[in-house]
Formats: sequence, C-alpha cells, structure tokens
Amino acid sequence: PISMAICAAIAGLESLTFAAQIAIGDGAEVDIELSHSSLETLELAAADLAATLGTYDGVQDIDDGFSAGKPQLSFRLEPTARSLGLTVADLASAVRSAFYGTEALRLQRGRNEVKVLVRLPEEERETLSTVENLMLRTPLGGEVPLFRAASVEYGSSYTEIRRREGKRSIDVTADVDETVTSGNEILAALRRGPLRDLLKKYAGLSYSLEGEQQTQRESLEALGIGFVLAMFGIFALLAIAFGSYVQPLIVMVAIPFGAIGGIAGHYLLGYNLNMISFFGLIALTGIVINDSLVLVVTANRYREEDGFTCSEAMQAAGVRRLRPILLTTITTVLGLTPMLLETSVQARFLIPMAISIAGGEMFSTVLLLGLVPALYVAVEDVQKGVQRCLHWIEPPEPSVEDEHGEMRPPAGIDFADRRTASR
Repeated sequence: PISMAICAAIAGLESLTFAAQIAIGDGAEVDIELSHSSLETLELAAADLAATLGTYDGVQDIDDGFSAGKPQLSFRLEPTARSLGLTVADLASAVRSAFYGTEALRLQRGRNEVKVLVRLPEEERETLSTVENLMLRTPLGGEVPLFRAASVEYGSSYTEIRRREGKRSIDVTADVDETVTSGNEILAALRRGPLRDLLKKYAGLSYSLEGEQQTQRESLEALGIGFVLAMFGIFALLAIAFGSYVQPLIVMVAIPFGAIGGIAGHYLLGYNLNMISFFGLIALTGIVINDSLVLVVTANRYREEDGFTCSEAMQAAGVRRLRPILLTTITTVLGLTPMLLETSVQARFLIPMAISIAGGEMFSTVLLLGLVPALYVAVEDVQKGVQRCLHWIEPPEPSVEDEHGEMRPPAGIDFADRRTASR
C-alpha cells in the first residue's frame, strides 16, 4: 500500500493513515471494542484479533488500538528504602523537584507574577544516569542514591486509556475493500469462530461492535419504528377511503413483494445490502402500492357505477389500467438507470438505493398484475360465503296458527318484509 511505502521512505515514521468520508456512516467498517480489567490481557487479545483480521482477503488498514506514547520511567520502592523511612511520595517529590523544579520564590513584574523554579541543569536532565544517581534524603537526615532505594523500569506510556463499565477497553479497527468483501461478511465470519475462541482464551474478556455497525443498529431501530408508523398511516388512510378493512390489505400486499424484488436485485447485480439499501426499501413502500391501488379503485368504480360483478369489474380494471401501470414502472426504472450506471466515487454509494427501488418496482409490478385481481375476487367470494353461513345459522322466525289452521308469522311481521330485510 501507499502508506507503507511512505513510512519506509521517511525515517522515524511509524504509521500513516488516510481517511475519507464518501458515504453515510460513522467509524470504520470493522470496529470491535474489547473490554477487560487487565490492560496486559487486553493488549494480547487485541493483537490476536488484529492478526486474525489480517488473514481475511480484502481487509486492510488494521489497527489493534495500541499506540506507543512517550518513553517513561517507572519507579518501584525497595524494601530497604522503606526500612529507612522513605515513602513513594518522598521518591516522587525528589524526582519531580530534580527534573521539573521546586518553586523557590515569586517575582512581581508589572501585573504578572513570575514563578522561580530550582532544578537540575539542562545537561544533567538529559541523561538517565542522573536519575539513578539522584540522592534521596531520609527522614533521619541521611542520604541514599536512588538506584539503591528503588528499581527503575523503562517503558512507554499509553496515549489513551478508555473504560467501559469499570473495565479498560480498546477498539480494534479495519477497513474493507468492497470489491472483495464487506464488513458484515467479515463480522459474520468472526462471530462463527474467532471471537468465541478469543473469549475462551482470555477469561473475563468481552466485546461489542462499534463504529459503522453501531450506526447501522441505531439507524435500523429508527427505521423499524418509522416503518411501523408508516404502515399504520397507510392502512388508516386506505381504510377511510375504501370504507373497508380488507381492501387496504389487498393494496398493501405489494409491499413485501417489493422488498423481495429489491433484495433480489442486490443479489443479481452483486451488491451487498447496507443502510442506503434499507432507505430505498422504505421509500419503495410508498411507490409499489400505486399499481394495486389504481386496480382496486377502478374495479370499485365499475361495480358502483356500472353494476359489474366482482370478476367483471376486475377484468375491466385490468384492461383499462394495464398500460398506465406498465408505463409508470418503465419510466421509474429508466429514471433510475443513470444512477445505476454511475461510476463516480461521489455518487456510487447511492446505487444500492436505486437497486432497491428499481428491482422492487419491476418485481412487484409483474406479480401484482395477477395477484391483486386474484385476491380481490377471492376476498369477495370469502365475504359472500361468510354472509351465507351467517344467514344459514340465523334462527327461524316464530310462527302461530290462525283460525283457519294455517301457520303464519306473528302479527306485524310479513314474509316479504323478512325476505327484503335478509337481502
């Protein structure tokens, strides 16, 4: 990669990262947060996970989350120094005074107050031998060199220490070449084995998916709530317009078939589902119901105004609305074609949305031209069957015998009126 070549060409440069945001999302495509109470265990687990990520094709710019900070010295007080009365606070105070300085006095210069610090000369503060030979004063007035009073460990500090629920945490991140694989596929592969093995190897370790995955989870939750509200609103409006609770369901049957078509379009064109794809599927719900809506509305009009039977009305509606439905679908797909064929980086992230809409529109139109008429007639037959059953189980009217010995309904009830009421 270019970054590795630049690092090799510049002396002292350890890492170089290029970042660009060209799509909706926040964070790396693969971002796994590891948490553990021990920082050493966390570092080992992060290194193992980073090594595992490196075995997958298409995964690049892997970062185990640990970056070496400034060099530092760690002091550990020896038992002999404690026996002399020295404490960790005495050790820290002596080292701080020698290298940072101790305030001796303050001078007033105009409105400003200047602190005067006393410390070792600069040339002595640049060598480690000065630290080891630093003399510490004991409470009894004696002196002992630092290398006899404490052990010195050389290391480096951490640039950042994060915690989650009382445990230290770190993010292992990586980017993915979308032409080879996707972040969802890599995470699915990790869940099938490597992450479980990592939790078994390091007791007390836990992980969570962050970055782009967290953004997707939050967005999907919001989309789910919005989708349910939208479906309820569409059903309510159609129920008010039709005066029926069944016909809105016939119209809305297009929605799942539109989603199937959008997902199938991604598979056929070799694209992975992402958040932009789901945005397109949500937008598709308001588009695909138009075809079934015009069929049902036209059929209802034929039945009300011309007295057609259910099947006759739907046949006439199909003949009359076939051309507008096909033209609407064709113009929608043609309008999205430039976006589907777009090659610029700035616009390619919108292609999944166009695939969802175009694929869902084509698939639902082909199916609904046969499915909606069949459902419309079937629902009418079911309603008639239910009405006949209710009429059959209705108890008979009581009858009485008149003076001529004939059975007649009670006074005030006429058989003709009864037949009219039953109809």
